[in-house]
Amino acid sequence: MALSWEQVVVDAADPRGLGQWWATALGWQVVAAEDDEVEIRKAPDIEPGLLFLGVSEEKAGKNRLHIDLRPDDQAAEVDRLVGLGAQRVDIGQGDVSWVVLADPEGNEFCVLSGGTPSAQTDPSA
Repeated sequence: MALSWEQVVVDAADPRGLGQWWATALGWQVVAAEDDEVEIRKAPDIEPGLLFLGVSEEKAGKNRLHIDLRPDDQAAEVDRLVGLGAQRVDIGQGDVSWVVLADPEGNEFCVLSGGTPSAQTDPSA
């Protein structure tokens, strides 16, 4: 049996707006867009992607699944993302090497410090 990971689905009040925000944040592109769903990918033929689906209910509570980003320069990337509309959030992470941000709809994600992915982990966010 073959199995591949195609995308992560994110509920959104404004799928077009949130999809475009994430496309800008990641340097990805919108590969499909309708009124109630937007899909973004690094390139049209590269998976996985992110699919933003329109929902009527608001986000409630901390995400049970989130994205970790590992930039070359954590401080510069946090500043850039905040400039795009992300907000710093405290989910009880304490004094850690990563920064927890939330996208414009309140979905938490982490900006890890530099280094190799195996050098650090993000168990608390």
